[in-house]
Amino acid sequence: MASRAVVDPQQARGMVVAGVGVKPLRKNAVADGKNRKALGEIGNLPTVRGIDVKPNRPITRNFRAQLLANAQAAAANENNKKQVCVNVNGGPAVLDELAAVRRAEVPKAVQKKVVNVKPKAKEVIEISPDTEEGLFEKAKQEKKKEGASKKKAAPTLTAVLTARSKAACGVTNKPKEVIVDIDAKDAGNDLAAVEYVEDMYKFYKLVENENRPHDYMDSQLEINENMRAILVDWLVVVHSKFELSPETLYLTTNIIDRFLSVKTVPRRELQLVGISAMLIASKYEEIWPPQVDDFVSLADNAYSNVQILVMEKMILGKLEWTLTVPTLYVFLVRFIKAAIPDEQMENLVYFLAELGVMHYGMLMYCPSMIAASAVYAAKCTLNKSPAWCDTLKLHTGFSESQLIDCSKVLVSLHAKAAKNKLQGVFKKYQSSERGAVALLTPAKALLTPAKASGRSS
Repeated sequence: MASRAVVDPQQARGMVVAGVGVKPLRKNAVADGKNRKALGEIGNLPTVRGIDVKPNRPITRNFRAQLLANAQAAAANENNKKQVCVNVNGGPAVLDELAAVRRAEVPKAVQKKVVNVKPKAKEVIEISPDTEEGLFEKAKQEKKKEGASKKKAAPTLTAVLTARSKAACGVTNKPKEVIVDIDAKDAGNDLAAVEYVEDMYKFYKLVENENRPHDYMDSQLEINENMRAILVDWLVVVHSKFELSPETLYLTTNIIDRFLSVKTVPRRELQLVGISAMLIASKYEEIWPPQVDDFVSLADNAYSNVQILVMEKMILGKLEWTLTVPTLYVFLVRFIKAAIPDEQMENLVYFLAELGVMHYGMLMYCPSMIAASAVYAAKCTLNKSPAWCDTLKLHTGFSESQLIDCSKVLVSLHAKAAKNKLQGVFKKYQSSERGAVALLTPAKALLTPAKASGRSS
């Protein structure tokens, strides 16, 4: 029996030993051509001994490395088999050895091993605080926190300059004032009309200028401002004797000014106009108005009943019977309530308002501004603090700066009232029944000359 030559493993890579009749092998070629297969599908799946290994889960890096390791092991076993040159004359010992190698290696290469690989968690490097790196990192973080707190605490140059400017101008960040609900106490009073009062005063503010008298003294040939002041002062006395309501007095002056704005009146009929105007206002406001004979007697029979009724008819015709107008008293009631006054302050407001009614120059201001200025001047006179608040600003619609000029006029009239020849208003509020508010010292802060004080009476 012919024996097989044993070939050196290093020589087996290039060719088999000559004399046996075996052709040289090409590089990267398989010894047995029958084992060659056509190229399969190009993909990411490795091939182990001609068997496509398809995992039953997504290919990860660990799983891919495992597949490559199995493929390399199988390729190494295949090369070892090829490098061993079988001797034809050899005994069964060699064949037994090869069989043993195949039994030991082939199952390992072919066997599929299913490995469940969990997603790899992100590596977190924890630095122990005891190590030098941990201490350094901790000190670094503390330094950052300390720098951030210092940065927040340190004020900027702009903030410092803004704060100084506000302090110099008297503007500070004061807490917002609470607006008082002045109608809360009247919630159960039907006569207070709490549900409609805000809308009513919005309407009054809109229409107060529609029936407002204009400057008419230049059109009157025989009447001057002093005559008008005398007439109003006398009507204040008549009003007190009849014990009429305040609404009647303010409506009377409104009717007189509106009538004189559209009609030229001779001097001898000026008192007749005043009597007729008060008769109209009494019929409109009072439950029991005075009779015509009462006015005749108060005028020392200067006018007859017929003359008073004729003038009454003429006034109503010129005014087109428009008597429902927002007078000064309408706003006084609301603004005094918003000021939350005591009895003394309330009397002082009415005193200043009646002084303003006597003064012809006050016609340049609207009724709501005169009422608000009377409240402001009264609070300044009594040194009430604050002199103006958000509650008053809300209900009056005026800021403190808007009331300065008008308030100065009222305070100047208060300062001159004791020495004025017309003492009707002064004596009325000099009595103890009115709190003797006419004797109070006027507000010194408002005694400086106003920008537009109107004409003197």
